[in-house]
Amino acid sequence: MARGTTPSLKDVAAAASVSVTTVSRFVNGSLDLPFQTKKRIEDAIKTLNYRPNPHARRLSRGRSDTIGLVVPDIANPFFATLVAAVEQAADEKKLAVSLHATLNRPGREIEYLQLIERNHVDGLIFVTNHPDDGALAALINGSGKVIIVDEDIPNSKAPKLFCDNEQGGYLAGQHLAEQGHRHVLFIGGDERMISARRRYDGLLKALREQHGDEARADRYAGEYTIEYGRAAALDYLSGNRKATAIFASSDEIAIGLVEVFRSQGVSIPADISVIGFDDVGPLHLFAPPLTAIRQPVRQIGRRSLELLLETNWHEWKPSASEELLPVEIVVRNSVAPPAK
Repeated sequence: MARGTTPSLKDVAAAASVSVTTVSRFVNGSLDLPFQTKKRIEDAIKTLNYRPNPHARRLSRGRSDTIGLVVPDIANPFFATLVAAVEQAADEKKLAVSLHATLNRPGREIEYLQLIERNHVDGLIFVTNHPDDGALAALINGSGKVIIVDEDIPNSKAPKLFCDNEQGGYLAGQHLAEQGHRHVLFIGGDERMISARRRYDGLLKALREQHGDEARADRYAGEYTIEYGRAAALDYLSGNRKATAIFASSDEIAIGLVEVFRSQGVSIPADISVIGFDDVGPLHLFAPPLTAIRQPVRQIGRRSLELLLETNWHEWKPSASEELLPVEIVVRNSVAPPAK
Protein backbone atom coordinates (compact mmCIF):
# COMPACT_ATOMS: atom_id res chain seq x y z
CA MET A 1 0.00 0.00 0.00
CA ALA A 2 1.42 3.39 -1.03
CA ARG A 3 2.21 5.83 1.78
CA GLY A 4 -0.51 8.38 2.39
CA THR A 5 -3.30 6.32 0.79
CA THR A 6 -6.40 5.17 2.63
CA PRO A 7 -6.30 1.43 3.38
CA SER A 8 -8.95 -0.67 1.65
CA LEU A 9 -10.56 -4.06 2.22
CA LYS A 10 -8.14 -5.44 -0.35
CA ASP A 11 -5.17 -4.23 1.71
CA VAL A 12 -6.57 -5.82 4.85
CA ALA A 13 -7.24 -9.08 3.00
CA ALA A 14 -3.66 -9.19 1.65
CA ALA A 15 -2.16 -8.50 5.09
CA ALA A 16 -4.31 -11.19 6.72
CA SER A 17 -3.84 -13.71 3.88
CA VAL A 18 -7.58 -14.13 3.30
CA SER A 19 -10.02 -13.13 0.56
CA VAL A 20 -11.64 -9.71 0.24
CA THR A 21 -15.05 -11.39 0.63
CA THR A 22 -13.97 -12.93 3.95
CA VAL A 23 -12.86 -9.55 5.32
CA SER A 24 -16.04 -7.87 4.08
CA ARG A 25 -18.33 -10.45 5.71
CA PHE A 26 -16.30 -10.38 8.91
CA VAL A 27 -16.47 -6.57 9.14
CA ASN A 28 -20.22 -6.67 8.50
CA GLY A 29 -20.69 -9.23 11.27
CA SER A 30 -22.11 -11.89 8.94
CA LEU A 31 -19.28 -14.46 9.20
CA ASP A 32 -17.96 -16.49 12.16
CA LEU A 33 -14.29 -17.40 11.75
CA PRO A 34 -11.75 -19.59 13.54
CA PHE A 35 -9.82 -17.78 16.26
CA GLN A 36 -6.52 -17.56 14.37
CA THR A 37 -8.14 -16.23 11.16
CA LYS A 38 -10.16 -13.72 13.12
CA LYS A 39 -7.03 -12.55 14.96
CA ARG A 40 -5.09 -12.09 11.69
CA ILE A 41 -7.85 -9.89 10.29
CA GLU A 42 -8.16 -7.85 13.49
CA ASP A 43 -4.38 -7.37 13.65
CA ALA A 44 -4.33 -6.26 9.99
CA ILE A 45 -7.16 -3.78 10.60
CA LYS A 46 -5.31 -2.35 13.61
CA THR A 47 -1.92 -2.19 11.89
CA LEU A 48 -3.29 -0.55 8.74
CA ASN A 49 -5.66 1.69 10.73
CA TYR A 50 -8.49 0.56 8.44
CA ARG A 51 -11.84 2.33 8.88
CA PRO A 52 -14.91 0.77 7.23
CA ASN A 53 -16.74 3.07 4.82
CA PRO A 54 -20.33 3.22 6.13
CA HIS A 55 -21.61 4.58 2.82
CA ALA A 56 -20.10 1.68 0.88
CA ARG A 57 -21.49 -0.79 3.40
CA ARG A 58 -24.98 0.61 3.01
CA LEU A 59 -24.72 0.52 -0.77
CA SER A 60 -23.69 -3.14 -0.58
CA ARG A 61 -27.03 -3.77 1.14
CA GLY A 62 -28.87 -2.02 -1.70
CA ARG A 63 -29.55 1.29 0.05
CA SER A 64 -27.71 4.44 1.02
CA ASP A 65 -29.80 5.47 4.07
CA THR A 66 -29.63 8.94 2.52
CA ILE A 67 -32.53 11.05 1.31
CA GLY A 68 -32.02 13.63 -1.41
CA LEU A 69 -33.63 17.05 -0.93
CA VAL A 70 -33.69 19.39 -3.93
CA VAL A 71 -34.83 23.00 -3.46
CA PRO A 72 -34.49 26.15 -5.57
CA ASP A 73 -32.84 28.45 -3.03
CA ILE A 74 -31.83 27.81 0.58
CA ALA A 75 -31.50 31.56 1.23
CA ASN A 76 -35.26 31.93 0.85
CA PRO A 77 -36.83 31.61 4.35
CA PHE A 78 -39.60 29.35 3.04
CA PHE A 79 -37.18 26.79 1.61
CA ALA A 80 -34.78 27.14 4.55
CA THR A 81 -37.61 26.27 6.95
CA LEU A 82 -38.65 23.34 4.76
CA VAL A 83 -35.06 22.04 4.73
CA ALA A 84 -34.82 22.30 8.52
CA ALA A 85 -38.03 20.31 8.95
CA VAL A 86 -36.88 17.52 6.61
CA GLU A 87 -33.48 17.39 8.31
CA GLN A 88 -35.06 17.02 11.74
CA ALA A 89 -37.50 14.34 10.60
CA ALA A 90 -34.72 12.42 8.85
CA ASP A 91 -32.49 12.60 11.91
CA GLU A 92 -35.24 11.00 13.98
CA LYS A 93 -35.27 8.13 11.46
CA LYS A 94 -31.45 7.82 11.53
CA LEU A 95 -31.25 8.95 7.92
CA ALA A 96 -28.86 11.39 6.28
CA VAL A 97 -30.01 14.19 3.99
CA SER A 98 -28.16 15.16 0.84
CA LEU A 99 -29.15 18.79 0.18
CA HIS A 100 -28.96 20.38 -3.26
CA ALA A 101 -29.87 23.94 -4.25
CA THR A 102 -30.67 24.31 -7.95
CA LEU A 103 -30.81 28.12 -8.17
CA ASN A 104 -34.06 27.31 -9.98
CA ARG A 105 -32.13 26.21 -13.07
CA PRO A 106 -33.60 23.29 -15.08
CA GLY A 107 -30.16 21.88 -15.92
CA ARG A 108 -29.22 21.56 -12.26
CA GLU A 109 -32.62 20.04 -11.45
CA ILE A 110 -32.10 17.35 -14.09
CA GLU A 111 -28.60 16.64 -12.75
CA TYR A 112 -29.89 16.14 -9.22
CA LEU A 113 -32.78 13.95 -10.33
CA GLN A 114 -30.18 11.56 -11.73
CA LEU A 115 -28.87 10.94 -8.21
CA ILE A 116 -31.42 8.13 -7.90
CA GLU A 117 -30.13 6.37 -10.99
CA ARG A 118 -26.60 6.51 -9.59
CA ASN A 119 -27.77 4.99 -6.27
CA HIS A 120 -26.49 7.99 -4.34
CA VAL A 121 -29.81 8.42 -2.54
CA ASP A 122 -32.76 6.18 -1.69
CA GLY A 123 -35.28 8.76 -2.90
CA LEU A 124 -35.79 12.45 -3.56
CA ILE A 125 -37.96 15.18 -2.11
CA PHE A 126 -38.10 17.55 -5.04
CA VAL A 127 -39.09 21.23 -5.09
CA THR A 128 -39.10 23.40 -8.19
CA ASN A 129 -40.21 26.99 -8.62
CA HIS A 130 -40.74 27.46 -12.35
CA PRO A 131 -42.86 25.97 -15.17
CA ASP A 132 -41.58 22.73 -16.71
CA ASP A 133 -41.11 22.19 -20.46
CA GLY A 134 -41.70 18.46 -20.03
CA ALA A 135 -38.10 17.43 -19.31
CA LEU A 136 -38.52 17.16 -15.54
CA ALA A 137 -41.80 15.25 -15.84
CA ALA A 138 -40.26 12.72 -18.23
CA LEU A 139 -37.28 12.10 -15.96
CA ILE A 140 -39.44 11.75 -12.84
CA ASN A 141 -41.81 9.34 -14.57
CA GLY A 142 -38.86 7.19 -15.59
CA SER A 143 -37.10 7.10 -12.25
CA GLY A 144 -39.67 6.79 -9.47
CA LYS A 145 -38.83 7.36 -5.80
CA VAL A 146 -39.60 11.08 -6.06
CA ILE A 147 -41.99 13.15 -3.95
CA ILE A 148 -42.98 16.46 -5.56
CA VAL A 149 -43.48 19.19 -2.98
CA ASP A 150 -44.90 22.73 -2.96
CA GLU A 151 -45.12 23.29 -6.73
CA ASP A 152 -46.56 20.96 -9.35
CA ILE A 153 -44.73 19.50 -12.33
CA PRO A 154 -47.56 18.93 -14.84
CA ASN A 155 -47.85 15.43 -16.33
CA SER A 156 -45.48 13.98 -13.74
CA LYS A 157 -46.66 10.71 -12.23
CA ALA A 158 -45.39 10.91 -8.68
CA PRO A 159 -46.87 11.48 -5.22
CA LYS A 160 -47.41 15.21 -4.68
CA LEU A 161 -47.70 17.28 -1.52
CA PHE A 162 -48.94 20.87 -1.59
CA CYS A 163 -50.54 23.33 0.74
CA ASP A 164 -54.16 24.09 -0.12
CA ASN A 165 -53.39 27.06 -2.34
CA GLU A 166 -56.98 27.67 -3.37
CA GLN A 167 -58.10 27.69 0.25
CA GLY A 168 -55.38 30.26 0.94
CA GLY A 169 -56.56 32.51 -1.86
CA TYR A 170 -60.14 32.13 -0.68
CA LEU A 171 -59.29 33.09 2.91
CA ALA A 172 -57.45 36.18 1.66
CA GLY A 173 -60.35 37.19 -0.60
CA GLN A 174 -62.91 36.54 2.11
CA HIS A 175 -61.07 38.75 4.60
CA LEU A 176 -60.68 41.57 2.08
CA ALA A 177 -64.30 41.31 0.94
CA GLU A 178 -65.56 41.47 4.51
CA GLN A 179 -63.64 44.73 4.89
CA GLY A 180 -65.43 46.11 1.83
CA HIS A 181 -62.79 45.59 -0.86
CA ARG A 182 -64.20 44.87 -4.32
CA HIS A 183 -61.15 45.56 -6.47
CA VAL A 184 -57.98 43.64 -5.54
CA LEU A 185 -54.60 43.36 -7.24
CA PHE A 186 -53.08 39.86 -7.17
CA ILE A 187 -49.27 39.74 -7.43
CA GLY A 188 -48.13 36.16 -7.88
CA GLY A 189 -46.05 33.69 -9.81
CA ASP A 190 -46.20 32.57 -13.42
CA GLU A 191 -49.78 31.74 -14.45
CA ARG A 192 -48.64 28.29 -15.57
CA MET A 193 -47.75 27.39 -11.98
CA ILE A 194 -50.33 25.62 -9.85
CA SER A 195 -49.68 27.81 -6.81
CA ALA A 196 -50.37 31.02 -8.72
CA ARG A 197 -53.47 29.68 -10.49
CA ARG A 198 -55.09 28.24 -7.40
CA ARG A 199 -54.36 31.22 -5.15
CA TYR A 200 -55.85 33.55 -7.73
CA ASP A 201 -58.89 31.31 -8.27
CA GLY A 202 -59.59 31.19 -4.54
CA LEU A 203 -59.24 34.96 -4.24
CA LEU A 204 -61.66 35.66 -7.10
CA LYS A 205 -64.17 33.10 -5.84
CA ALA A 206 -64.36 34.74 -2.41
CA LEU A 207 -64.65 38.26 -3.83
CA ARG A 208 -67.49 37.21 -6.16
CA GLU A 209 -69.36 35.42 -3.40
CA GLN A 210 -69.42 38.67 -1.43
CA HIS A 211 -69.70 41.30 -4.16
CA GLY A 212 -70.96 39.49 -7.27
CA ASP A 213 -70.27 41.19 -10.60
CA GLU A 214 -68.71 44.18 -8.86
CA ALA A 215 -65.77 42.02 -7.76
CA ARG A 216 -62.56 42.38 -9.71
CA ALA A 217 -59.12 40.86 -9.32
CA ASP A 218 -56.39 42.22 -11.58
CA ARG A 219 -53.26 40.16 -11.94
CA TYR A 220 -49.50 40.62 -12.11
CA ALA A 221 -47.63 37.41 -12.93
CA GLY A 222 -43.89 37.07 -12.41
CA GLU A 223 -41.54 35.44 -9.91
CA TYR A 224 -41.76 34.80 -6.18
CA THR A 225 -38.93 37.21 -5.42
CA ILE A 226 -38.30 40.48 -3.61
CA GLU A 227 -37.17 41.99 -6.90
CA TYR A 228 -40.48 41.18 -8.57
CA GLY A 229 -42.36 42.59 -5.59
CA ARG A 230 -40.50 45.87 -6.04
CA ALA A 231 -41.12 45.95 -9.80
CA ALA A 232 -44.84 45.21 -9.38
CA ALA A 233 -45.19 47.93 -6.76
CA LEU A 234 -43.51 50.52 -8.97
CA ASP A 235 -45.69 49.54 -11.91
CA TYR A 236 -48.82 49.80 -9.78
CA LEU A 237 -47.85 53.23 -8.50
CA SER A 238 -47.05 54.52 -11.99
CA GLY A 239 -50.51 53.66 -13.32
CA ASN A 240 -54.06 54.64 -12.53
CA ARG A 241 -54.55 53.34 -8.99
CA LYS A 242 -57.84 51.47 -8.89
CA ALA A 243 -57.27 48.46 -6.63
CA THR A 244 -57.88 49.18 -2.96
CA ALA A 245 -56.06 46.08 -1.73
CA ILE A 246 -53.16 43.86 -2.80
CA PHE A 247 -52.73 40.13 -2.31
CA ALA A 248 -48.96 39.47 -2.47
CA SER A 249 -48.78 35.73 -2.85
CA SER A 250 -45.39 35.14 -1.22
CA ASP A 251 -43.36 36.61 1.63
CA GLU A 252 -40.66 37.68 -0.80
CA ILE A 253 -43.10 39.60 -3.01
CA ALA A 254 -44.60 41.25 0.07
CA ILE A 255 -41.18 42.41 1.28
CA GLY A 256 -40.35 44.05 -2.06
CA LEU A 257 -43.79 45.62 -2.23
CA VAL A 258 -43.58 47.13 1.24
CA GLU A 259 -40.08 48.48 0.60
CA VAL A 260 -41.32 50.48 -2.38
CA PHE A 261 -44.51 51.67 -0.70
CA ARG A 262 -42.54 52.90 2.29
CA SER A 263 -40.04 54.76 0.09
CA GLN A 264 -42.89 56.35 -1.87
CA GLY A 265 -44.86 57.45 1.18
CA VAL A 266 -47.72 55.00 0.62
CA SER A 267 -49.35 54.13 3.94
CA ILE A 268 -50.58 50.61 4.76
CA PRO A 269 -53.51 50.18 5.34
CA ALA A 270 -54.64 53.83 5.17
CA ASP A 271 -53.85 54.14 1.45
CA ILE A 272 -54.01 50.47 0.47
CA SER A 273 -54.50 47.15 2.27
CA VAL A 274 -52.00 44.29 1.88
CA ILE A 275 -52.17 40.54 2.55
CA GLY A 276 -49.15 38.25 2.20
CA PHE A 277 -48.74 34.50 1.73
CA ASP A 278 -46.41 31.94 3.41
CA ASP A 279 -45.87 33.80 6.73
CA VAL A 280 -42.43 32.30 7.14
CA GLY A 281 -40.53 35.59 6.87
CA PRO A 282 -40.72 38.44 9.42
CA LEU A 283 -44.07 39.85 8.30
CA HIS A 284 -45.06 40.32 11.94
CA LEU A 285 -42.18 42.78 12.38
CA PHE A 286 -43.32 45.13 9.64
CA ALA A 287 -44.91 48.49 10.40
CA PRO A 288 -47.72 47.68 10.37
CA PRO A 289 -47.48 43.89 10.87
CA LEU A 290 -48.83 42.20 7.73
CA THR A 291 -51.87 39.97 7.66
CA ALA A 292 -50.89 36.77 5.86
CA ILE A 293 -51.94 33.31 4.78
CA ARG A 294 -49.72 30.90 6.72
CA GLN A 295 -48.44 27.74 5.11
CA PRO A 296 -47.68 24.79 7.44
CA VAL A 297 -44.10 24.67 6.15
CA ARG A 298 -42.66 22.46 8.88
CA GLN A 299 -45.55 20.05 8.52
CA ILE A 300 -44.97 19.97 4.77
CA GLY A 301 -41.33 19.05 5.36
CA ARG A 302 -42.09 16.26 7.82
CA ARG A 303 -44.96 14.88 5.76
CA SER A 304 -42.87 14.84 2.57
CA LEU A 305 -40.35 12.54 4.27
CA GLU A 306 -43.15 10.33 5.60
CA LEU A 307 -44.59 10.00 2.08
CA LEU A 308 -41.21 9.05 0.68
CA LEU A 309 -40.68 6.36 3.32
CA GLU A 310 -44.19 4.92 3.46
CA THR A 311 -44.59 4.50 -0.31
CA ASN A 312 -43.95 0.90 -1.38
CA TRP A 313 -41.72 1.76 -4.34
CA HIS A 314 -41.23 -1.90 -5.30
CA GLU A 315 -44.94 -2.23 -6.09
CA TRP A 316 -45.60 1.42 -6.91
CA LYS A 317 -47.00 2.24 -10.33
CA PRO A 318 -46.75 5.79 -11.72
CA SER A 319 -49.83 7.76 -10.70
CA ALA A 320 -50.21 11.42 -9.80
CA SER A 321 -51.71 11.32 -6.30
CA GLU A 322 -52.07 14.67 -4.57
CA GLU A 323 -52.24 15.48 -0.87
CA LEU A 324 -53.17 18.95 0.39
CA LEU A 325 -52.35 20.43 3.78
CA PRO A 326 -54.59 23.20 5.15
CA VAL A 327 -53.50 26.81 5.53
CA GLU A 328 -54.75 29.52 7.89
CA ILE A 329 -55.10 33.27 7.89
CA VAL A 330 -53.15 35.26 10.48
CA VAL A 331 -54.88 38.60 10.94
CA ARG A 332 -52.67 41.52 11.91
CA ASN A 333 -52.91 45.22 11.03
CA SER A 334 -52.40 45.63 7.28
CA VAL A 335 -56.04 45.44 6.17
CA ALA A 336 -58.69 48.11 6.69
CA PRO A 337 -61.79 49.24 4.81
CA PRO A 338 -61.05 51.06 1.52
CA ALA A 339 -60.16 54.74 1.86
CA LYS A 340 -63.06 57.04 1.02
